[in-house]
Amino acid sequence: MKKLVFLALSLMVFSAGQAQLKTPAPSPLQTIKQDFGLGSIEVSFSRPAVKDRKVFGDLVPFGNVWRTGANSATTLTFSDEVSIGGVKIAPGKYGLLSIPDKNNWTIIISKQTDVTSPAAYKQDMDIVRVNAATIDFKNKMENFSIIIDNIKSNQCEIGLYWDKTKVSFTVETDVDTRIMKQIATAMQSEKAPYYNAAMYYMENGKDLNQALTWFEKAVASTPSAYWIHHQLANCLAKLGKKAEAKAAAEKSKELALAAKNMDYVKLNEKLLADLK
Repeated sequence: MKKLVFLALSLMVFSAGQAQLKTPAPSPLQTIKQDFGLGSIEVSFSRPAVKDRKVFGDLVPFGNVWRTGANSATTLTFSDEVSIGGVKIAPGKYGLLSIPDKNNWTIIISKQTDVTSPAAYKQDMDIVRVNAATIDFKNKMENFSIIIDNIKSNQCEIGLYWDKTKVSFTVETDVDTRIMKQIATAMQSEKAPYYNAAMYYMENGKDLNQALTWFEKAVASTPSAYWIHHQLANCLAKLGKKAEAKAAAEKSKELALAAKNMDYVKLNEKLLADLK
């Protein structure tokens, strides 16, 4: 009896010791967060490795719903409303699923955030499906990766990379309506943001004459700001006013030299060369 008790205790101690063992995850979890528009996008996914295996069409079968990763479900979290495939998606957390095929994938944004196998998937929980053509690239990606790239003020690309295959889809957001409302309100205040408003107009295809007026007011309020003079020069150049643009660039260069900012000196020299 004593031997049995001793054996049981020994097994308990051994098991307890085993429970404390921690080893690296074969498909480590990664979470990335990217500022986008006026909010952010967060992606959480596991990163399985190729390990000399044939990935697509074998390890990941063609034509089946895939969790788009390994272990836990892959999720997307949007802090603001976005659009994918022309469908508006409210702020929140969603599942990112896919159906890989040789030449074209189906990307699925789902209300389900816990799908880890095809059997758990419910198509009626889809929010949107978009097609994504496969792209072959030379440099092998050993670990599955999701990268948010080609980021603009109102759209970005989410790329899925593994082995030598890439697919991507576009996410859009309507920042313009909100920013234009902000500008309209801010311009009524005593400290109107002339420079920021002018930059937004110039960089987003708005009324350049209005941008010019705001740049001139920004220069008048902060005459030593070489960066404002430089953008004033850019705006004048876009309007075809070369002589005035040159004068503004020369002034910006002079102020940048005085401030020992060689980056802006070079920017102005390049602009002046382009205006010849």
